[in-house]
Amino acid sequence: MIKGFYNLTSGMLSQGRRLDVVANNMTNISTAGFKAEHYTDRTFDEVMAVRVGNLDKSHYEELPTYQAYILAPDQLYTDYTQGAPEETNLPLDFCILGEGFFAIQTMDGVAYTRAGSFTLDNEGYLCLSELGYVLDNEGEPIQLPTDKLNVDKLGNLATEDGEYLGTLGVYMFDDNGELERTPYGLFTGDGAQLNENATILQKYVERSNVDMVKEMVNMMSTQRALQSAAQMSKIYDEVITRVVGDIGRMQ
Repeated sequence: MIKGFYNLTSGMLSQGRRLDVVANNMTNISTAGFKAEHYTDRTFDEVMAVRVGNLDKSHYEELPTYQAYILAPDQLYTDYTQGAPEETNLPLDFCILGEGFFAIQTMDGVAYTRAGSFTLDNEGYLCLSELGYVLDNEGEPIQLPTDKLNVDKLGNLATEDGEYLGTLGVYMFDDNGELERTPYGLFTGDGAQLNENATILQKYVERSNVDMVKEMVNMMSTQRALQSAAQMSKIYDEVITRVVGDIGRMQ
């Protein structure tokens, strides 16, 4: 009986976390360059079996597992698939086609993003909102005298008269799964390499890759699972209360 409480409670916690992830995806469906997140879980015994007795967790060996229904968080992973390009007709909007990220010099170091909706600050530096400077292909902030630009598919920036101003830096990683998402929606990681073959579209931004239909389905199924677990937990509580009362009267 008590085991059932553990199973139901872990299920409610897991579904609550999944619902938070789905809600965050739906909230950012209109955020340029946003990459959807997905939550997975495992049974508690499976989590413990691959960790206990292993000092080096990067090369662990799985141990025999036992039947258990208590859930524990397994992985929160990001879907890096390409979002659809959306035309904006704004001269400082850029979209990367294919692999790579724009590099942003923030207060905490260099971070990376697919969101290419940039602005110019008072000193003429190309910026991402108020998060930091956009870096060129040499890792230096880009300073522009004007927002009237001609930009080719390689990211070369030039004035309308053809004066070269710099090149947008596009950086890629051997494994995007090693990147970490910051609270501001940027990504951080080591081993960035310049992608010289990147294709860039000016006056476009990359739309979020969130699939609204799938997220709605996930939200409804998660809510139903959460409600079912909560209802069953209530029934367990009523049964235990009755059993305890009956035992008390017998004594």
